[in-house]
Amino acid sequence: MTSRVLLDTHAFLWALSDSPRLSAAARRVFLDQDRRLLLSTASVWEMAIKSSLGRLTLAKPLGAFLDEQLALNGIEILDVRRAHAERVATLAFHHRDPFDRLLVAQATFERLPLLSADETLDRYEGLDRRW
Repeated sequence: MTSRVLLDTHAFLWALSDSPRLSAAARRVFLDQDRRLLLSTASVWEMAIKSSLGRLTLAKPLGAFLDEQLALNGIEILDVRRAHAERVATLAFHHRDPFDRLLVAQATFERLPLLSADETLDRYEGLDRRW
């Protein structure tokens, strides 16, 4: 059975740009053909907001960028479901960022490892953060 991994927004962007901030272990996960990589709709929302604020610059409009990169890298979208949103209400406030909180909720609800450099996330019970 192929394992699935949820990508934090920064992990997705750093992997695509071959950033030195991407750990060697994270790079291996991203390149592993036996893994199904997932990108949350929450990450799409985060990129849209940052792009509109001028805090994220992409070579193409967001939709075209995502269409291209998701297809090139075999990444699937994980839609935000009601149960994911409801899970956020039960999370401790270790992290205040709403995008990260939703990613934690999705990862724990779906029992997915989360590929993220954010060590603060280690405080969440039941979260399998990889980096």
